[in-house]
Amino acid sequence: MTIVTQELSFSTKGHTEIVDITKDVEEVVKKSKISDGLVTVFVVGSTAGITTIEYEPGLVKDLKNAFERLMPEKMEYAHNSTWGDFNGYAHIRAAFLGSNCSFPLKDKKMILGTWQQIILVDFDNRPRERKVIVQIIGE
Repeated sequence: MTIVTQELSFSTKGHTEIVDITKDVEEVVKKSKISDGLVTVFVVGSTAGITTIEYEPGLVKDLKNAFERLMPEKMEYAHNSTWGDFNGYAHIRAAFLGSNCSFPLKDKKMILGTWQQIILVDFDNRPRERKVIVQIIGE
């Protein structure tokens, strides 16, 4: 079994910015010598998340609006009182979304649905340099 780990970097604006990172992850898979296995995509930090979506403008807007309805940015959060950084909503959203996803790898291709893209969601209240770890395990 072989393990390949690579770090990707993305400059983000925050405020629930949604970035399609599918091509970046596919590039890491192509460069690896692994044909079959598992690809894990993990974002470092507690105010961002990783998931999949059909990456099209309407659904991107719908997802942003859903997060705002469920965990409003302008609500009172104890975290804001404790730290004064006013990003309590970002931590809650990230915890609900999760920091990683894994995808099966077969014949050097991730198995994704036709309209399924991998997205990075940055919830923080300021621009960030996000680190995403792609780890491939297999043969």
